[in-house]
Amino acid sequence: MLRSILMGLVAGQRAMTPLSALAGAARLGNLPHDNAPARLMARALPATGGVVMAAAEMAGDKMKSAPDRTVFLGLLARTITSGFAGATLAPPRRQWAGAALGVAAAVASSYGGLALRKRAMRRWGQTATGFAEDALVFAAATVIANAKPATAKADIDRP
Repeated sequence: MLRSILMGLVAGQRAMTPLSALAGAARLGNLPHDNAPARLMARALPATGGVVMAAAEMAGDKMKSAPDRTVFLGLLARTITSGFAGATLAPPRRQWAGAALGVAAAVASSYGGLALRKRAMRRWGQTATGFAEDALVFAAATVIANAKPATAKADIDRP
């Protein structure tokens, strides 16, 4: 369930990045479980849509008119994508819990991330901090989506 939480943290910063990362992982066959969301993201149209939406969000974030991530529609988008990603990455029969953990992490990190970003923007400006945040969020999402899930404790403890 850790990966559901971590992807929720990502969604708190960029709502569409989890979809892009899941699409890439699904197309490579790296999603951990065979579930409906994973199969959906392996299809060309949803995968392409996820990538396009993530790129558009990252571009829009650099605009002076970009709203804060904590406005209603921003939080709604984060809730939807983090829930979907959390369910996709959750173990079998635990998708609802994965979705709930992803949503909780996304909402919390939206506020924390906004506070950090505003502080950084005062020193380095909107564009530079946006690119730095994009790089960090994209890299984290890619690693989270493609990581192999932990197996049973007996498998982990084996030499």
